[in-house]
Amino acid sequence: MLKSLPPATRAILVANVIMYLLQALLGPQAPAIYLLELWPMATPLFEPWQVLTYAFLHANFMHLFFNMFAVYMFGSALEQFWGPRRFLVYYFASVLAAGLTQLTVTALAGIEYPTLGASGGVFGLLLAFAFYFPKQRVTLLFPPIPMQAWLFVTLYGALELVLGVTGTQEGVAHFAHLGGMLGGALVILVWRVIGASRRPPYLR
Repeated sequence: MLKSLPPATRAILVANVIMYLLQALLGPQAPAIYLLELWPMATPLFEPWQVLTYAFLHANFMHLFFNMFAVYMFGSALEQFWGPRRFLVYYFASVLAAGLTQLTVTALAGIEYPTLGASGGVFGLLLAFAFYFPKQRVTLLFPPIPMQAWLFVTLYGALELVLGVTGTQEGVAHFAHLGGMLGGALVILVWRVIGASRRPPYLR
């Protein structure tokens, strides 16, 4: 099945699985692991590279499974649409935006625990999928309700905002998820502006 996937999507899946196995082998307290997590800037453990490396670590198997399932479902379609280079630029821009958002939130809230997981990149993929394939049917796992992609992502984004503002589900980086969506939206906007500026005047 892996061979049938586009190369960048396959690479992200493989890299995340390998990192999860290393986490299990070395343990969460190994320096090679916790120095890759995204620590708040107020702590002595923060390092600049963590705004990207945190997206390759996961708290448990289900955390990994759901994130990689989303990368498989939505990333494959987007990579086939964009090509691998643009797909990777978009994915890691979403990861970076999510990481920067989380650093801002932890600084304002005085939080001192780290963040990990590919959810910021996943939420960026969700936004792009809804933008480019708005009427594509998406079926939830729990509950299995089919709906159009634009509606699914709109409701999911609204839910994340409510959960973030109310502080529900402590330990889940809801604002980082929204940051991933915002980063993705900015990338799409920049691409559209650049694309429009390169068109001949008679096509504008």
